Amino acid sequence: MDTFNLKIFSRVARLRSFSAAARELSISQSQASRAVAELEAELGVLLLARTTRAVVPTEAGMEYLGRVETILDQLEDAGHSVRQDELRGTLRVGMPTSAGVREIIARLPRFTERHPKLHLQVVLDDRRQDLVRDAVDVAIRIGTLPDSNATARLLTSYARLVVASPGYLERFGTPRNPQDLVGHRIVFGPAAAPETAWVFTRDGHREAVEVSPTISFSDNEGAVAGAVAGLGVTSIGWWACRREIEEGALVRLLPAWEMASTRVHAYFPLGRATRSAARAFIDFLIEDFNINQPH
Repeated sequence: MDTFNLKIFSRVARLRSFSAAARELSISQSQASRAVAELEAELGVLLLARTTRAVVPTEAGMEYLGRVETILDQLEDAGHSVRQDELRGTLRVGMPTSAGVREIIARLPRFTERHPKLHLQVVLDDRRQDLVRDAVDVAIRIGTLPDSNATARLLTSYARLVVASPGYLERFGTPRNPQDLVGHRIVFGPAAAPETAWVFTRDGHREAVEVSPTISFSDNEGAVAGAVAGLGVTSIGWWACRREIEEGALVRLLPAWEMASTRVHAYFPLGRATRSAARAFIDFLIEDFNINQPH
């Protein structure tokens, strides 16, 4: 049985599209359709129900899919083991766009130089990917993890800050303590959406300030841009605003007060935590964060 046909079937079933799977695998749509048809003929069972609008795995197809993906992962790891840890094949890594562009992608050359025969696919999306559907081997997650049986490893953490633009502070004044934030215009990003209060600590003293947004953004880049534009004060992670602070476009407020740090995890979908390439990538990131963590 052709293992590439199995891979084609896996991606068509997960993406529920022959065309999307073909683009991802750099083959023609007709080749993808033919591969699945050959597989169904060999097995004597319909794996995918096709309509003009959708491609949906049958009950037999879903059962077969779970077994096939386990086999494909095992075959890839077996190849790595006999090549003396030389990583090949494809590793799909998911991460939020802002974190990827601002902090993680710049670190990748050091990893790709170590493993030149490994094809790294980076899936950037501010929404949390469906790791199984998108065939993501490991995802970078910022903040609170969902309650899950999946495997997670802590990569690093970074400070959460309150910032505003110099122009905004010139117009509305600079807060000197947390309660001074009351009455200020507040900018929310996605991480702050469920919050009703910003919590600060100083010398063991805890202070919570009730906040409600004047304007909200669906991603962190929007919140940072809004703060730079003078829309108000925002609470944001150091990763998302470091460049703007260094360039003077944003000013850190209340530096004597601390907010809870933001944790960064590697998040493995069920059954993927043992993949050699995924383990190597996360080990690299942990090492690199320890050596090259910006302050």
